[in-house]
Amino acid sequence: MTSTPRSTRIRKPPAERRAEILDTAARLALEHGLERVTMQLVAGELGVRPGLISHYFPAIDALLCEAFARAVTRERDALLPDADRALPPVRRMARFLDRVGDADFANLGRLWLNARHLARYRPNLRRVVAEQEAVMREMLTALIEDGVRAGDFVTDDPSAACVVVLVTIDGLDSYSNVDDDVAPCHPVLDTLVVRVAERELGLPQGALSSGG
Repeated sequence: MTSTPRSTRIRKPPAERRAEILDTAARLALEHGLERVTMQLVAGELGVRPGLISHYFPAIDALLCEAFARAVTRERDALLPDADRALPPVRRMARFLDRVGDADFANLGRLWLNARHLARYRPNLRRVVAEQEAVMREMLTALIEDGVRAGDFVTDDPSAACVVVLVTIDGLDSYSNVDDDVAPCHPVLDTLVVRVAERELGLPQGALSSGG
C-alpha cells in the first residue's frame, strides 16, 4: 500500500514574508488604488490565507500606510536614481522632468492623488503622506542646490523653487483620473512643468526639454 506524499508548504523567514506582503500591497496600490487593497486581495495574490497577512499587519491601516511609503519610495528612487548623481545638475533635472511625464509613472500621480484624498479621513496615512512629501522636497531641493553651486541654476530660494515645480506636477496629476475627452486639452500643458522649472531655475527656454 502506497501513500500519497503530502505537499509541504515552505515557511519563509518572517522578514522575507513581511517584505513580500509589502511589495505585493505596494504594487496593488499603484495599479488599483489604496482603497482597493485588502488583506484578502493581498493574500489571493500571494496564494496564502488572509490570516497570514493579518499576522504581520493586524490592522489594514498599518498595511496601507507602509504599502504607500514603499510604493512611492521605489518610484521616487527611479525618478531620481543614485546613478544620475555623477551627471550635471541640468541633465539630472531634465531627466527627472522627462520621467515624471512618462506613462510609466502615471500610476504614481494617481497614487499620490488617492493617498491625499484618503489622508483626510486616516490620520496615520496623513502622517505618512507628509513624511514622504518631505523626503521628495528634500531630494529635489538638494538637486537644485547642486545646480546653484555649479552655476547652472539661478534662484535665491531653492526650496521655494522646488515647491513650485512639485505643485505644478501635482496640479497636472489632479487630472490623471479624468478621461482624455474631458480633461483640459491644450498644447501648453504638454510642456508646462518643464517651462515652470526653467523659469524658476533661471534657465533659457528649452534647456530642460531634451530629457537627457
